[in-house]
Amino acid sequence: ALQGERVKSLEECVIADWLFYNGVTYDYERRYEFDTATDTHRQYRPDFYYPDAGLYHEHFALDADGQPPAHFAHYAEGMHWKRQQHAARGTALVETTSFGLRSGYALQDLAERLGGSGVELDPNPDRELPEQGAKPMPDADLIGLMRTFIAHAKSNCLTLDDMAERLRQTPEDQFKERHRRFLEIASPVFQAWDNALADEHGIDFEDMLNMAAGLLEQGRYESPYELVMADEFQDASRARARLCRALVSKPGRYLFAVGDDWQSINRFAGADVSVMTGFREWMGQGQVLKLEQTFRCPQALCDASSRFISRNPAQIAKAVHSAAPALGPVLQAFQMNRREEMQDGVRQYLARLHQQLLSGALPQGRNGRVTVFILGRYRADRSTVPSDWKTAFGSTMDVEFLTAHRSKGREADYVILPGMVNRGFPSLRSDDPVLSLAMPDGDSYPLSEERRLFYVALTRARRSVAMFTLQGKHSPFLDELVKDRAVEVTAISGVAIHEERCPVCKVGVFVDRNGPHGVFRSCSSYPLCHNKPKGARRG
Repeated sequence: ALQGERVKSLEECVIADWLFYNGVTYDYERRYEFDTATDTHRQYRPDFYYPDAGLYHEHFALDADGQPPAHFAHYAEGMHWKRQQHAARGTALVETTSFGLRSGYALQDLAERLGGSGVELDPNPDRELPEQGAKPMPDADLIGLMRTFIAHAKSNCLTLDDMAERLRQTPEDQFKERHRRFLEIASPVFQAWDNALADEHGIDFEDMLNMAAGLLEQGRYESPYELVMADEFQDASRARARLCRALVSKPGRYLFAVGDDWQSINRFAGADVSVMTGFREWMGQGQVLKLEQTFRCPQALCDASSRFISRNPAQIAKAVHSAAPALGPVLQAFQMNRREEMQDGVRQYLARLHQQLLSGALPQGRNGRVTVFILGRYRADRSTVPSDWKTAFGSTMDVEFLTAHRSKGREADYVILPGMVNRGFPSLRSDDPVLSLAMPDGDSYPLSEERRLFYVALTRARRSVAMFTLQGKHSPFLDELVKDRAVEVTAISGVAIHEERCPVCKVGVFVDRNGPHGVFRSCSSYPLCHNKPKGARRG
């Protein structure tokens, strides 16, 4: 959160950040003022406490019908117990719910309750952030999101009124309040963008495409082309697809489009994968030819990556066959204990590869050296590249760092993915839900763009992919491959790792810790998760 504490959910983070910007003093999960620890209950720690009001605050994961998620075992009993504590001991409690927060009224109610308890809000968006606090979205990211939003809106010929109507029709449980606030910011920017273009008698790229398509559709211009060929069609925007369709709308005109919807990763630039996956709906009846033979990846890697991407039912089904032979394991996953060890882990992997190439256990690549891509989800992942790789291993390999996006269209003998951690890959920022206001329905599968980006990263390899993760912080994509039995997570030495996954948060694993009363076991996600297994004390 902005104030610096780690909270357990995105919704609690929203509340904490709202409190911070409004100058409300709060404690997160402070120990309840009465002892409640028994054989069946731990010491109670309410979500928030407001010392200036003597007020406790619980945020419950309840929907519009007051029901928790079906998989939240014993959640209702826990709520009842918490309410009983406050009622029996006479402590003041305010409650908010997931539905209330997402629909917008929860924060209004909280403001009224705080005001009634003598706490006045002091809104200040420029409030100085503590050094340890989370940083707001960087300006460059917000500008990029705004530009993508405008591009999609124009590409789909949507006005601000159209998007406001879409917002009104959005279900209340889809964080409608966040969409509403974004549209409040985006609307004047959108209008100012168009005003600036008008003042300069200019148009932007989406205007150009839409105006050209309009001239063709109105018959004010006749296309002279009998055949229109479009490459990388998976990255076409709706405006580009509309122009292609208009160019071949008369009889005797043909469109030949080539693309791979499994590799559509440029949504931020206006791409809309639905023009590829819904090609017939866009263009009418046509012949679809599937290129299912690959000469790059070995079959086992094709199978694992194809199963992964095909879980999204919106992707076009195809069976990929490979003519490339396998040279050793095609997928490996190595777990490090701390992030600081990641570069050393990558170095050990390269050193082992170097020795295998020198000994002849692995064949040399083209020009006598193999190529190695280290692919980061972010540019910051460059820190995992060993600084001495050229002097240490340069005689047998060429190592290059790229972001996963920049790797598209490239290939290497070996691929290293150093950021396979939770909230790393997949990124939770790339598929911002607010873009749905400016885009058509149809690509709503969770993290669909990130899944395609991961597929691109996996399929850059001619021989093998090595993934690096951290204890208790596995990427959900890596977990999916493990569940598919496509890969096993080991130590960098190759020794299998046997861990017990926390059944509460389903992210962390149980690890040994040192406490004042000796060694005990608890979830590695602490303080986000306080779970301890039965018999946690080791004596």
